[in-house]
Amino acid sequence: MLDSAIQQVLKPVLTRVARVLVRVGVGADALSFIGFALGMAAALAIVFQHFMAGLVLLLLSRLMDGLDGAVARATTPTDRGGFLDITLDFLFYAAIPLAFAVADPVHNALPAAVLLTSFMGTASSFLAFAIVAAKRELASTDFPDKSFYFLGGLTEATETIAAFVAMCLWPQWFAPIACGFAALCALTTALRIGWGWQRFK
Repeated sequence: MLDSAIQQVLKPVLTRVARVLVRVGVGADALSFIGFALGMAAALAIVFQHFMAGLVLLLLSRLMDGLDGAVARATTPTDRGGFLDITLDFLFYAAIPLAFAVADPVHNALPAAVLLTSFMGTASSFLAFAIVAAKRELASTDFPDKSFYFLGGLTEATETIAAFVAMCLWPQWFAPIACGFAALCALTTALRIGWGWQRFK
């Protein structure tokens, strides 16, 4: 819901940093891998209940995720880069709830499972819409710079990161945060199914 607005705010800063990175020879794919490594380090920190370290690593990971697209736009975007970016992003999004489940399985395992199931709904509806949109040669007006059609919703990347931040700040409240966000993800999935049903008649 907030991704488009947030990207408009951050785009000028990311673009300036991207130009510097391009000049020193840092590529978009390298940033994608660095961001993923930082995300996995964040998950590992959370497993060992170092929640503040996990938060810092998580935010650095998402900074790299923003920069890889900016660097790609400053050079030559590739289908390989778009594929890599979305694949590693989804793995990162799954790793954080799993890390909280491992950190405290008694209290967190079931809420994490509920959240991960809701992520399956948002991910599958997102990718299924993108596949059919590509077949019909539809373009996203909200995210024209993306490699494929980005379908919005109540729970996009910004909201997901906000939920992860809240989990790291208040790990004792992981269960209600996870279940509440899972409910929003379920609503997003339902809305996307409705949009797809209407759009692809």
